Amino acid sequence: MQQFFQALMAGLADGAIFASLALALVLIYKATEVINFAQGEMAMFTTYIAYALLTHPHFGHTLSYWPAFFMTLVIAFVFGVGLQRVVIKPLEKASVLTVVMATIALLVILNGLAAWIWSPELKFFPSPFPTSTWVIGGVHISKQDTGTFGVTLACVFVLWLFFRFTKLGLAMRAGAVNPVAARLLGVRTSWLLALGWGFAAVLGAVSGMMSAPTNFLSPSMMQAVLIFAFASAVLGGLESPVGAVAGGLGLGVLLSMLGTYVHPVTPELRLPVALLILLVVLLIKPAGLFGRVVVRRV
Repeated sequence: MQQFFQALMAGLADGAIFASLALALVLIYKATEVINFAQGEMAMFTTYIAYALLTHPHFGHTLSYWPAFFMTLVIAFVFGVGLQRVVIKPLEKASVLTVVMATIALLVILNGLAAWIWSPELKFFPSPFPTSTWVIGGVHISKQDTGTFGVTLACVFVLWLFFRFTKLGLAMRAGAVNPVAARLLGVRTSWLLALGWGFAAVLGAVSGMMSAPTNFLSPSMMQAVLIFAFASAVLGGLESPVGAVAGGLGLGVLLSMLGTYVHPVTPELRLPVALLILLVVLLIKPAGLFGRVVVRRV
């Protein structure tokens, strides 16, 4: 049981990171029906910004972790809104393939910029949580895993409250479900898309800052995480925010359990196993576990 609960907590911590980035992918996909392939690099770039706030003096002193964390979230929001207005909005009448290629171009540009500004060498990113454990009933529970799970899920919960109980959040949901009807009712859907990109960037920044202490900081740190997040989003259903969170948590726990109890599943095989699980689910339920098959009458 000790081994089980340790694997469960580690899986939930990884799954929360996957869920956060998967939800960011779903936010943009629901509004535009386009996968943002630059989502992982946006998360990486904002994590480097957090690193700069933590390690370089500003106004005579460096920031402690939590002020830098929240300042990075603000910067990430502005960054996401700016990318949508400058890069994506001019392409709103272009084909889906054109927009996808633009996000791939953003991926390459942000990766190169990060390597140019901060160098491609691995860097240590501090964690706000101690590396010690709690011992409860003989079970060792990692404080870092618990903290990562709690912070990531808290950010996702706050975003859910925003979309559920605020007028702006309801307007964004309406614009995503039916943009034409929302425009007829006076909703400025163009700016709502920009806000969606901003919130997606915030979720990405959270996943990056929670992932960096265990994976080290490098320009390629979020590439594998993005694939896990994409698998989580498709697993839960690309149009289901709840499915993205459930898919991320479920995938994280499943990979942790397989790595603990199935010895051939080494850390190097986590990604192939995740994609195999994704393939099996799509063969059985192509819309994902929480998705709906949309029937269009011709």
